[in-house]
Amino acid sequence: MALNNSYDARPVHQETAVGAGVQILLLALIGTAIGMGPAGWLTGLAFAVATWAVLSRALQRSGLRSFGAANRVTLGRATLVGGVTALVADSFQDAPPVTLFVGLTAVALVLDGVDGKVARRTGTSTPLGARFDMEVDAFLILVLSVYVSMAMGPWVLLIGGMRYVFVAAARVWPWLTAPLPPSTARKTVAALQGVLLLVAGAALLPHAVNAGVVALALGLLVWSFGRDVLWLWRTSRVATAPAVPEVRRALVAG
Repeated sequence: MALNNSYDARPVHQETAVGAGVQILLLALIGTAIGMGPAGWLTGLAFAVATWAVLSRALQRSGLRSFGAANRVTLGRATLVGGVTALVADSFQDAPPVTLFVGLTAVALVLDGVDGKVARRTGTSTPLGARFDMEVDAFLILVLSVYVSMAMGPWVLLIGGMRYVFVAAARVWPWLTAPLPPSTARKTVAALQGVLLLVAGAALLPHAVNAGVVALALGLLVWSFGRDVLWLWRTSRVATAPAVPEVRRALVAG
């Protein structure tokens, strides 16, 4: 009877292995094209292994029988993010070709709007897919922040680190884990982060203009996170407020 409740995980795990293979192939192409150094290679390979391991474990826990077209798009985007990560790591020694850096990042940003549409049209939206998409987005923003900070200063790292600080804070204050209502403004601000950081990272504009672009990105992000945190805090207080009179009545009755 136990066999009837099991499933063959090999097909979905094979897709993650193929993704890791494609990642290594992309690194080989980049390395051949620009003569990437050890830092870029090691960082890119670490990203490929980490993505494969974390995604495989998540798939095993979810019990998904099919990887799905939307997750394939997200996995392809993660592969591009791995390439960008390798370029940024290599940039500590040599600046990457602007065309290659902008090209990989731009395609990854464009595909950000594709996987969600594919999931909705095919009816294959899953919590795992949504989390996978979000983590790839967050890591790309972090990598771009690191790259831009080399020219603008460490304050730019606030953009890439804000989401991870929020996650860490949620471990201390559980009310931060409550679901947020849908928000077009939140989605717009999130999408703009990558675009604005890419504009600054391309270094095609004067330094002062690029600094203004990054400051705009940070300001929008602070506003978005601040609004959400305030909403979560108010909601948590409303949810716990009715319990106070009950406790008081019980004490009086006692």
